[in-house]
Amino acid sequence: MPRKHHHVYVVELSKDVLLEPRFRKGNPGYVEGKPCVYVGMTGLDPDVRFDKHKACIQANRFVQQYGLRLLPDLYEAFNPMGYDDAVDKEIEVGIDLRSAGFGVWQA
Repeated sequence: MPRKHHHVYVVELSKDVLLEPRFRKGNPGYVEGKPCVYVGMTGLDPDVRFDKHKACIQANRFVQQYGLRLLPDLYEAFNPMGYDDAVDKEIEVGIDLRSAGFGVWQA
């Protein structure tokens, strides 16, 4: 049985990310005032992964520059999980948040 050690995580991004043309273009359904987030997947603890983003280690540029904090209420309920489930859940969470009007970035 595969080890269940993968996590999906959500990082709140500063509203300044909305000034990035790529972010805006990737979020045509963004509802003004809703949060902007990054949704990722990792084999590490989400806190460790967030710290790595901020330290420029395998970092997503938007998290590195605009990442404020993790939003565990949006992901803790289904972590940890196997790799395949995490891949699917990352996509699902991104779709759900976009449908709710969030600005979402995924790598």
